[in-house]
Amino acid sequence: MKLKIFSGCLLFTMLLVSCKKWIDVKPSDRLTEDQLFSTTQGYLNALNGVYIELTNPAIYGDRMTVSVLDVMAQNYIITPSTHRYIQYATFEYTADTPRIVFDNMWKKAYELILNCNVIIERCGENGNGVLTGPYFGMVKGEALALRAMLHFDMLRIFGPIYTQADKDKPCIPYNLASRPSSSDLLGSAAVMQHVIDDLTAAATLLKAADPIITEGVRHGANPAGANDLYYRQYRLNYYAVRALLARAYLWMQDKPKALQEAQQLLAETLDPAKPIFKLGETAATDPTKATDADYDHMFRSEVIFGLYTLNRQHIYNTYFSPEIQQPLRLSFNDYNADEQRLDALYDDGQDYRRKAWIPLRNANGTFLTHVKFSVAPYNPSPNMMPLIRMAEIILMAAECSNTLDEGKAYLNMLRTSKFCVDLNPTTTAQLKEYITNEFRKETIGEGQMFFYYKRNSMSTVPNHVWAGTPPVPTKTISLASYVVPLPVSEVSVRGN
Repeated sequence: MKLKIFSGCLLFTMLLVSCKKWIDVKPSDRLTEDQLFSTTQGYLNALNGVYIELTNPAIYGDRMTVSVLDVMAQNYIITPSTHRYIQYATFEYTADTPRIVFDNMWKKAYELILNCNVIIERCGENGNGVLTGPYFGMVKGEALALRAMLHFDMLRIFGPIYTQADKDKPCIPYNLASRPSSSDLLGSAAVMQHVIDDLTAAATLLKAADPIITEGVRHGANPAGANDLYYRQYRLNYYAVRALLARAYLWMQDKPKALQEAQQLLAETLDPAKPIFKLGETAATDPTKATDADYDHMFRSEVIFGLYTLNRQHIYNTYFSPEIQQPLRLSFNDYNADEQRLDALYDDGQDYRRKAWIPLRNANGTFLTHVKFSVAPYNPSPNMMPLIRMAEIILMAAECSNTLDEGKAYLNMLRTSKFCVDLNPTTTAQLKEYITNEFRKETIGEGQMFFYYKRNSMSTVPNHVWAGTPPVPTKTISLASYVVPLPVSEVSVRGN
């Protein structure tokens, strides 16, 4: 069985400055490629181009974070039946619009994978004489990690739930070629082995090169010049790669390895003497002038890896603003100020994550509004799109812990950082219920909850309809709902 991967273009762009597009590279185009990769700056431009395209709305800039995947996780009330996202809330993947959306998602992901492969090939095995100092390890390490992350997320969307029964069922390709080519469909186990291999290699390279280990995230401009080694939260840095390894092991149901990675990561990054990331920081840039929307509902200091985007306000205006009518809006209620569904999730009124839901007024009334993605004047993280955060690692440690007490300690470690009272689960089932709720609070708008439900084969999920007296908070779904069919364009290429 073969699957052809086509790339409309190889996009290698200069970060926020310019963009260079190539069509599929032919022998006559090699000179242009050779010129790009003749300098360190050329490699950095190529890698920056991949990061910029990750913010494309087809993937992490919208569909795989704030909208489609989050709606599939039943995070919002999607009514009436004319709501623009109703087909995702009800898993109608073969309807016309979802079919196109998932097709574009697939194409963009594999286009960027092809770009990563070109960079990896050009780096060589042991350096190429162009990339010196930390640049070889950083460029190749990040490109390997990006390739792994993109394949992993395609598997989590289009592949089956990872089980012993289905792990060898062919589902997606793992493309290692630097030119458009045919690739075999692999089973989940084979795909995940490639993911682990790429992430392990990336971690080795970055451990020797990434300044985040000794200097922290360096969230600020380099006073001496270029920012190549700064703003490490906006790159797949060493700790982000380790977090992806933990995420990958847990997807494979390998809890001992996931726990080992999670615990090591927490020990290395939350050392009180020299923390890389900090829990619970919410301050606005000027607290004396700030409104509720100005505070850091993104928890920037906890983000291990996020994308730099100029579209945050556009996202807020498109999906969350009270000016949007209900058939277009993403909210916890039916276009009003009712907080019943909010109360059902947030058990502690002091939970700072709840403060991201604010009653806002317009000419038509007051509406409960999610302001996590709004760009207020004194917001300290106006351009961040989180993809991996510390809360996931803490909850991973809680889920994989060897004892109930250990799991409870990790759970309450996270809750304390969000100004919540401790919980006292008395069974592993109750601990898992609490972990699920905490994960949902942390990742609204980030696309991860759907994957959590899928990994855990959860047939009972929140209800996208808040109706009845009292309202019915959950619904039952088929496990088949977690598998998006392979895009039609790829099925047609394979001819079967």
